[in-house]
Amino acid sequence: MKLDRLVASHDSAGRTAAHRWIATGRVSVDGVVIRDSRWEVDRFMRVELEGVCIQEEVRSLYVILHKPTGYLSATSDPQHPTVMDLIDDPDKGSLHLAGRLDRASSGLLLLTNDGRWSKRLMDPHHKVPKSYLVEMAEVIAPEAVAAFAAGFYFHTEDIHTLPAELEILGSHRARVTLHEGRYHQIKRMFHRVGNRVVSLHRERIGALALPDDLAVGTWRELSEEERELALRK
Repeated sequence: MKLDRLVASHDSAGRTAAHRWIATGRVSVDGVVIRDSRWEVDRFMRVELEGVCIQEEVRSLYVILHKPTGYLSATSDPQHPTVMDLIDDPDKGSLHLAGRLDRASSGLLLLTNDGRWSKRLMDPHHKVPKSYLVEMAEVIAPEAVAAFAAGFYFHTEDIHTLPAELEILGSHRARVTLHEGRYHQIKRMFHRVGNRVVSLHRERIGALALPDDLAVGTWRELSEEERELALRK
């Protein structure tokens, strides 16, 4: 939101008064006087007019969770436990999922109340890589590597998947790196090459790896550095 719009909405002051107040240095954002009416503000910023708060800042929250199997990637569900049940924070009700994992899948899951950050994280145009360790029911055929790199056409959505990297780690074990997140994408891709996923574990988003000291079912807040790592290609 532009600063003039926010100030204009205060007591229905109007845009003309807002421009005058901003230009004469009577408006501050996070303690700094701003004279640019087009300054972008969000709900995480404190805005004051002549020292009186007209917008209280909302606490920004960025969470990393080591998701166990058996939990839904959802904020609520009437039948099954969700990842929200694992988080003990007074502001957890403001969180949304920045990417999902299937109920049977485990690993790195991110949640936030910052929509701009999560949009950058999930937008396929930004091509943030996500890496998964998979265990397969059958021996992984070497030709599957080329098939994943070429992508697959999913006729139900009428889309062609972006190239994916398949690294074979053992006869039944592999690492898959995606730059998008289609519905059951990894399972569907392996189905196309005649195999079935037994287990799936997300180990990395961008340059952010699941910390070794984050036990299954536990969470913590992300540092600023970790938030940037998650967006790094």
